[in-house]
Amino acid sequence: MNPRAQEWTSRPERGNVLALRFIAWVALRLGRTPARALLYPICAYFLLFSVATRRASRDWLTRVLGRPPRLRERFQHYHVFASTILDRVFLLNDRFDLFDLDIQGADALREAQLAGRGCFLLGAHFGSFEVTRAAGRMHPGLEVSLLMYEANAQRMGAIMRLINPALGMKIIGLGEIDSMLKVRACLDAGEFVGMLADRRLDDADSLTVTVPFLGAPARFPTGPFRLAAILRRPIVLMFGVYRGGNRYEVCFEPMAVGEGGVTRLAAHYAKRLEHHARRAPYNWFNFHDFWN
Repeated sequence: MNPRAQEWTSRPERGNVLALRFIAWVALRLGRTPARALLYPICAYFLLFSVATRRASRDWLTRVLGRPPRLRERFQHYHVFASTILDRVFLLNDRFDLFDLDIQGADALREAQLAGRGCFLLGAHFGSFEVTRAAGRMHPGLEVSLLMYEANAQRMGAIMRLINPALGMKIIGLGEIDSMLKVRACLDAGEFVGMLADRRLDDADSLTVTVPFLGAPARFPTGPFRLAAILRRPIVLMFGVYRGGNRYEVCFEPMAVGEGGVTRLAAHYAKRLEHHARRAPYNWFNFHDFWN
């Protein structure tokens, strides 16, 4: 793996663990409202001193807004990110009652579940993945395993144990000898396998495909789409969009696998991600040069 790609791939997850240790302690003892008040000085600190992420945020907002962002818009980007991290504490403790959730496309989950063939759930480093679990609670018996690279799987497991030691979410680490066997076993049991499909981990062209994204060519990993095509399982896209306050918009969209190969699948995924990113630009949490 390219060292530079490896560094920015792991940076947000490392930061999440450190931030969550403090935020979880405050949130679980004082509640959501006092914890949210602390987000303002925290965001101001990182806006002042996190040079690399500040530059990435500025470049992203310039691209998506079509102009240089104002200072309050740059602060809002940090604040939306911090808000979703804070809310992760409550969502992973099943405190869905604290939130106003607008769930769209839940029928796509129901149809995939009734088909009994399993399903790939593809998200992105955009908005909140955890809030999509709220829709899962509407479907008794729905089991979801997360598929991620081993280092990230270990960090995610640490985060979940920190927030809720009783949480029984299953994580499958990529790179293990039996990883694909575990994926197939989950699908054969009618379960769902969740992946974040927007972040490549290597500079090898054979592992990525270049498709249009926000007016410029961008490379996306082919792995998620190859898996779906090879195993011939349905795909449902998922986006948990933070709308401010306690409001979230949870969108599920079925995606036909069919013919056309991974390029068509990646292009469709990129098009839908662009659609949601333009509607909610501050929910974009890839704090690096996505087009480089």
